[in-house]
Amino acid sequence: MTHPIVRVTVAALAAVAALLGGAATAAADDNYSNDFRLGLYSVFYHASADNLQGPFVPPGTNIKAENVETLYVGYIRRLSPHFAAELAFGWPPLTKTEGQGPATLGSVPYNGQVISTARWIAPTVFLEYVFCDEGARLRPFIGIGVNYTTFYNRDSTAAGNAASGGATKLELTNSTGPAATAGLNYKINNRWDLNASYSFSRVDTTLTAYTAGIVRTTTIDFNPQALVVSVGYRF
Repeated sequence: MTHPIVRVTVAALAAVAALLGGAATAAADDNYSNDFRLGLYSVFYHASADNLQGPFVPPGTNIKAENVETLYVGYIRRLSPHFAAELAFGWPPLTKTEGQGPATLGSVPYNGQVISTARWIAPTVFLEYVFCDEGARLRPFIGIGVNYTTFYNRDSTAAGNAASGGATKLELTNSTGPAATAGLNYKINNRWDLNASYSFSRVDTTLTAYTAGIVRTTTIDFNPQALVVSVGYRF
C-alpha cells in the first residue's frame, strides 16, 4: 500500500502539472534523480574449477557451488534522460560448496557432500543506457560495469574435514571483473516503479585449503548470473 504522504505528494504534483501544463509535468518527473530499489536476488552459478591439487588428492576431485537467493538492494542515479549509474549488491548469502568427482575419498563419502560454506559481498557498479522517452511507462535498459567480490566466514564442514583428513582452514582470494546487465523498468507513477533484470559477472578466485600442514589448491570461475525482481522508490 502506498504511504499516505506519498499519495499526498503525488496528488499535489499532479495538481501543479494540471495548472502549468505538460511542460510542468516533465519538469516534475526530471526532479527525481534517485531511485532506491529493494527486491529478490536469485543467483545462478555457472562455475568451473580446476581439479583439486595437492598431496593425497585422487584424479578428478573437484567441487561445485550451489545456487542461492538473497535480498537485492540497489541505488540508481539518473545522469541524463538516457543514462544512469547503478550500485547493486545483495545481503551476503551463505553459499554451499559440494564435492564432485569420486564417490569417496578413501572410505569417506565425497561426491555430493557439502564440504564447505562461505559468505560473500559483491557490490557491482553499472553504467546503463535507458531506452525510450522519460515519459514512457515501460523502459528497457542495458548496462556494463565492474564487480568486486570478497569472501568471508569461509568454513570447512564436518564432511569436508573428514574428506581432507582433519580440521581444515580455507582461504579464497578476492575478485574484480567485468559485469553486464539488461532489464525493464515499469513506472507505476512518478514515485514508484517495478524492475526486472538479468545480469552476469566474472568472478575468479583461488581456493587454498590447509590441513595439518598439507596445502591443497584449486582455481574457481564462478561466473554468476543473477535474476533480480525489485520495487523502486524515486526521490
